Amino acid sequence: MEGGLLLPGSSNTFSINCSGFDQHGVDPAAFQTIFNQKDFRPVINYSIPTQVNISFILSAFLEVLSSLPSYSPFFWIWKNPFISWDPEECGAISKLTVTTENLWLPDIFIVESWVPDMDVNQTPEGLSAYVTNDGHITYNKPMRVTSICSLDIFYFPFDQQNCTLTFSSFLYTVENVLPRMEKEVWEIVDTSRDVVRTQGEWELLGINKATPKMFVGSSLFDQIMFYVAIRRRPSLYVINLLVPSSFLIAIDALRFYLPAESENRAPFKITLPGYNIFLLMMNKLLPASGTPLISVYFALCLSLMVVSPLETIFITYLLHLVTTQPPPMPRWLHSLLLYWASPRKCCPTALWKENVGPGFTPNHLPGPKEPGQLVRKELGPRQAEMNGGSGLTSTQLADLWVQFSHMTDTFLFHLYLLFLASSIITVIVLWNA
Repeated sequence: MEGGLLLPGSSNTFSINCSGFDQHGVDPAAFQTIFNQKDFRPVINYSIPTQVNISFILSAFLEVLSSLPSYSPFFWIWKNPFISWDPEECGAISKLTVTTENLWLPDIFIVESWVPDMDVNQTPEGLSAYVTNDGHITYNKPMRVTSICSLDIFYFPFDQQNCTLTFSSFLYTVENVLPRMEKEVWEIVDTSRDVVRTQGEWELLGINKATPKMFVGSSLFDQIMFYVAIRRRPSLYVINLLVPSSFLIAIDALRFYLPAESENRAPFKITLPGYNIFLLMMNKLLPASGTPLISVYFALCLSLMVVSPLETIFITYLLHLVTTQPPPMPRWLHSLLLYWASPRKCCPTALWKENVGPGFTPNHLPGPKEPGQLVRKELGPRQAEMNGGSGLTSTQLADLWVQFSHMTDTFLFHLYLLFLASSIITVIVLWNA
């Protein structure tokens, strides 16, 4: 068997003598001349640029911060005109694998991943490339790459991010190397979706392509830029953050079904320290930078849980005063209370002018009371003056304060319900958007 020879063919092409490959295996000497030329771009006419076709598959998104580390196999395909053989003479062998150390490789790199002092392009060593009988070389290069993302976490965990991957030659200008597409973008998207769908917390929405050119001094470089749109899968965060928080708020809202004068209200407010512990435990799931909408939600939850015990303490203290000596009620508060209690049946101003009291009975007051203890007990001159000169008895005034405490309780309860309803609607809208 004659090996190591490049036989001249037609049209300035060369053929490798591969006779006996099917019987004795590949003779390295047959490719030695090709291997000796690995330091030079393989072209017959050096003024003709080498076209390098690019393709890739996004297999996993590792983490999304201001950058997007991902694991992806990339494909470089180009033609070496000095490699050619007849498969019929080689036992129908039309494809061989050759170690990349013996081949010229295009210096195509990802611009966003080229960061000094960062080992992000982790590529295994000792890779091989496929070489076909017509000289086409396919180099499959699995890489962990980093892409630049325009990070917007306001709608976390229902956020979408846009990242870029830019392929360019580091040394060769447009006169030497032309990056081109091996597959259509939609083919890359379909293949990547099938792989990414089962991995990680991100899903691939789509990929767009642009072909800008970059000037570096007087040199012009060709580029292919991909815009990668991804969306976070929110299930993990809804189950671990939103659902427990909503349950705690709902439990806290149930205490409004206890009577305002109940002594069990304060011990029932155990959800506040529990909620603080919950936030500390779940803090690692939240983004490290920025203020997402979910942080505003947690702040509002915490605010309601702080206001709720304060309101309970205020009402408890107010009802305690009512059982001894009711404090004077400002005229504007009396008018507001009467308007809230019966906005269509009474006119607060007229009641004040006619000096007519509401005539309520203090049947909700806590503590022991003797019959008639507070009935017809007139206010002193100073208290009557502070109370707007209404002339209300202590019984009537005490009942007004009880009604005020119930009104405050009802208002805060409705605020809880409004917050829960708006939170659920917001989650449904963002999830389905």
